[in-house]
Amino acid sequence: MSTAFTNKTLLITGGTGSFGNAVLNRFLQTDIGEIRIFSRDEKKQDDMRHEFQAKMPEVAEKIKFYIGDVRDIASVKNAMHGVDYIFHAAALKQVPSCEFFPIEAVKTNVLGTENVLTAAIEAGVKNIVCLSTDKAAYPINAMGTSKAMMEKVIVAKSRTVAPEKTKICCTRYGNVMCSRGSVIPLWIEQIKNGQPITLTDGTMTRFIMSLDEAVDLVLFAFEHGKSGDILVQKAPACTMQTQAEAVCELFGGDKSKIKTIGIRHGEKMYETLLTNEECAKSEDMGNFYRVIADNRGLNYDKYFSKGDAKRNTLTEFNSNNTTRLNVEQVKAKLLTLSYIREELEKMGIKY
Repeated sequence: MSTAFTNKTLLITGGTGSFGNAVLNRFLQTDIGEIRIFSRDEKKQDDMRHEFQAKMPEVAEKIKFYIGDVRDIASVKNAMHGVDYIFHAAALKQVPSCEFFPIEAVKTNVLGTENVLTAAIEAGVKNIVCLSTDKAAYPINAMGTSKAMMEKVIVAKSRTVAPEKTKICCTRYGNVMCSRGSVIPLWIEQIKNGQPITLTDGTMTRFIMSLDEAVDLVLFAFEHGKSGDILVQKAPACTMQTQAEAVCELFGGDKSKIKTIGIRHGEKMYETLLTNEECAKSEDMGNFYRVIADNRGLNYDKYFSKGDAKRNTLTEFNSNNTTRLNVEQVKAKLLTLSYIREELEKMGIKY
């Protein structure tokens, strides 16, 4: 763990979600000073409080809970005093619900992000990492569109403050396996209840990563990103059919009874982590890509005579052209997750 967190205060917006829990599990037993969980759901906060008091009683007092909503800047400012760093994870991220309530997605994902960044800059927060999604690249749905606007707010806001005062970065990643509201826990429940697994479209491809990898990406952005950057992990992908078969093989489901139910509102056949246009200005950093902010001014006239003809050879990074995992590889990746291992143990299945 980086010594940058020693005795520091970290604020996680939307901290009761899957990402917030993963950060707590990673950080609580380090020498970090305090972790603030900011969210609007008192029940989830209470559950989290009891869970960590039981699980890590010797360090649970490092967690402080703040009720509030990123839509309400006053409640955000109330949690901001003495904060050194922020991981901004609060979001509406269910694609179908955002399709039906797009203005709600705007209020949380766009205006909420603006509130967090405004309050953070005002409070002198040193480093902010915001969490985005592959659905923000070439967005076709309300959730992706709101996250694309969120990214624009982040990059624009980074231009308004000196990076040595407040650094603002963004991470963009694909599907996080077994995160709240994701499909794998649903499939496991369907298998337990003797029902067929329901699948939208087996040929659909999705990037897959674990919660630990999501935290790794945020920490990479925290340490190596420059203000205004968007950081992307070179994640592998698989078809939804492959993922469904892997879950069936692990949990004793019947692969022959996988039921195709059709694409939901606003879903894509494949996802993009880097657009063609971003590839032109991205930097390959080994396991990650860095999309460098375009910090030219609004005076475009000078670019008619003086442009930049160089660009990368990569044209787009999407879930169809990345490394494609087979059933055995997906099973191996699933077995790295504590959630999967715990569920298998509950069912008495050896792995």
